[in-house]
Amino acid sequence: MTRGISDILQFVEENDIKFIRLAFCDIFGVQKNIAILSSYLEHAFEKGVSFDASAIPGFGNVTESDLFLFPDPDTLAIFPWRPSQGCVARFYCTIRYPDGRPFEGDGRLLLRQTEKRALDAGFTFQLGPECEFYLFSTDERGEPVLKPYDKAGYFDMSPLDHGENVRRSICLTLEEMGLRPERSHHEQGPGQNEVDFHRSPPLEAADNLATLRTAVKAIAAQSGLFASFLPKPIEKESGSGLHFNLSAWRDGRNIFENFLTAPDPQAASMVAGILRHIPAITAFANPLPGSYRRLGSFEAPSAIGWSAQNRAQLVRLPAASGSDSRIEVRSPDPACSPYVVAALLIEAALSGVRDGLTLPQSSDFDGFAERAGERLPQSLGEALETAASSEWLRSVLPEKMLEQYLTQKRAEFEAYQAAGDPYRYEIEQYFDRI
Repeated sequence: MTRGISDILQFVEENDIKFIRLAFCDIFGVQKNIAILSSYLEHAFEKGVSFDASAIPGFGNVTESDLFLFPDPDTLAIFPWRPSQGCVARFYCTIRYPDGRPFEGDGRLLLRQTEKRALDAGFTFQLGPECEFYLFSTDERGEPVLKPYDKAGYFDMSPLDHGENVRRSICLTLEEMGLRPERSHHEQGPGQNEVDFHRSPPLEAADNLATLRTAVKAIAAQSGLFASFLPKPIEKESGSGLHFNLSAWRDGRNIFENFLTAPDPQAASMVAGILRHIPAITAFANPLPGSYRRLGSFEAPSAIGWSAQNRAQLVRLPAASGSDSRIEVRSPDPACSPYVVAALLIEAALSGVRDGLTLPQSSDFDGFAERAGERLPQSLGEALETAASSEWLRSVLPEKMLEQYLTQKRAEFEAYQAAGDPYRYEIEQYFDRI
């Protein structure tokens, strides 16, 4: 429900909120923000808050450097880990040019536009993300070190699982901020954890993921730990995935109900559309050089196929019924921009319906043991070339966003290739900030 500006200003005053974080993601999914005093909030709603876009990679250059942040009233949340007096609150923002035009690199705008196109086509989508991350120890100076917080494995409990209390604090914090975490548990890798969300509209779900990353890092730091969302922080252990559980609703009914016994033709076409375009999406879903060390092992798919329950496949249908029926897209990782990837997956699903695609036969084999069939790109370089040659991708992404993304990521991949020790190079470049 949209809140009125006057109601928000009253809430800010009554709750002793003194600082407002205006937050957004760059085109790569990295969170940025600027803090304003609450006395400036009304101005921010009316006029926006300017910032130097040329200092944000992929956003602009010195000849057109001014952009403006406008807080989204529906995204107000207080940071529970900050002091209760002189509170800190956050809004996610839309980004505009000085003349009021929407900025093409705004991932939230892209996803909002995709949701509208889906609605115009007669569909509403729901997204339930599952996000994995690692907890690492810190040294005497509080700097992170590549030592996992524990040696536990999948679904282990205390005393093997040292992360129980951290996950508890994360979930309670998220609930306090108005989010709906559904499950949490220890994952396969040492120090690896997972938090899953209840389904919600895609833009809300993407905002929730951005909030999760902020909250996880803040709660971990309070516990003397460091949280990493790198897709493959430890060479011989499980990589971290970001699974997108996607359902589509038409005329009030989840069209993925009874998919295996009496599949809705449009639901089948949606899955076919995602399978058709996932190679082009991969440059965005798996945005780091190390993303490709994760794919093809530890239940992270590299084969392009679908199946019921088979976790070796890229798209699977979990055992669920009724409103919980859905597909799970398992290839993305948490270094991606959730806004851009959610938008691309929905656009791919819609393209499958428009083109009347037929779903291929399910792949009920071990996708790790059997190497036949079409596969995802095997490196970031290959993924970038696949994206660059995709006419479909150019039809759904703003040209400026796509070209900036490809240019920046090509430079990253070239530097990675030139490094004497690529794994060490990636840790030095990304470990502290992803």
